Amino acid sequence: MSQARNHDADRRPTRLSGHRVAAAGPLLPVLITLVVGLVVLLGGPGTAWLPLLAAGPALAAGTDGPRGVIGVGLLAAGLGVALGAHEGASASQLAALPTALLAVTAASAPASALRSRRERVLADVRSVAEAAQHALLKPVPATVGPFQAAVRYSAAAAEARIGGDLYALLPTPYGVRLIVGDVRGKGLPAVGTAALVLGVFREAAYDEPDLLAVVDRIERSLARNLGADDFVTAVIAGCPRPGRLEMVNCGHAPPLLVRACQEIVPVEPAPPAPPLGLRALTDQTPGLQELAFADGDQLLLYTDGVIEARDGGRAFYPLVEGLARHLSDEPARTLGAIHDELLAHVGGRLHDDAALLLIRRPAPSVPSASGHAAPALASGDRAG
Repeated sequence: MSQARNHDADRRPTRLSGHRVAAAGPLLPVLITLVVGLVVLLGGPGTAWLPLLAAGPALAAGTDGPRGVIGVGLLAAGLGVALGAHEGASASQLAALPTALLAVTAASAPASALRSRRERVLADVRSVAEAAQHALLKPVPATVGPFQAAVRYSAAAAEARIGGDLYALLPTPYGVRLIVGDVRGKGLPAVGTAALVLGVFREAAYDEPDLLAVVDRIERSLARNLGADDFVTAVIAGCPRPGRLEMVNCGHAPPLLVRACQEIVPVEPAPPAPPLGLRALTDQTPGLQELAFADGDQLLLYTDGVIEARDGGRAFYPLVEGLARHLSDEPARTLGAIHDELLAHVGGRLHDDAALLLIRRPAPSVPSASGHAAPALASGDRAG
């Protein structure tokens, strides 16, 4: 994210490269100014190349502050006068050249100040967005109750940090409960709806012993607050006791259940139910599915942004095959490999928000002959 949720880890390479660019940026206008001076010296008699010295202060407006722009402008003006005199320029040319360069510098310095101010404002907005992300999509620890857990989340708008996909995983008096959902639409309205769903879920998951009652609480809240065309697809699941898994699917993509023998089974909703917020328009109500969830089993929940991601040939990302390729006993490593493969599939940039949440019930350790604990064998590894 390898921690369970790797928003920060995903951004580290970007931040590092950004620091390198920022460090090299102020030197680039100086380098260009010196290169232009060298071209003038090597180009033979004449002053035709001298106006290119204006590129230095003009470029500095996009890479440095006002002081840097003024410094590069003075360097260019001084170098222009020296080179002009060396090339035998007339007095009028020697006067016009630094005047033009200083005029470019005078115009570039305020532009640089405005750019610096906008960058500070953008940095503040990003910090607010990051704080909102941590408040809305709280970090998921590597272990929640008896389960290992991991999350991968990528917003389609890279600078937004957050989007319309949502997830939560928390221990409650009724066992570990989790939700993964996808809000219709994008932008701030989708973020607001995601915050509403997560807030109701986190409260109801602690209060309601029945998982269907948790879903009903979310449905009632959305019915009061959503527009007529808005809805949220979601899977709400819980593990009320060891070896059992409860699930309610409200119009969402079917989760993938991975048995200890590495068999991958899509959990189709039975019966199908409408997305959250649309129940009043249909005569369907959500049903509770109960599944066995034994030691070594894993459950992967995801959003449409994963399975609808297309490559250059418009082919969807094959999540089942990707999960089979990268399956391991460490959910963070599994999701990290899937996430990297997903980005490679789309060419590095997702066009929709994508969330992946994976939980695993570890197999208990058994004492070995030497007295040390050893992991129990999965059913597929046991001798016949």
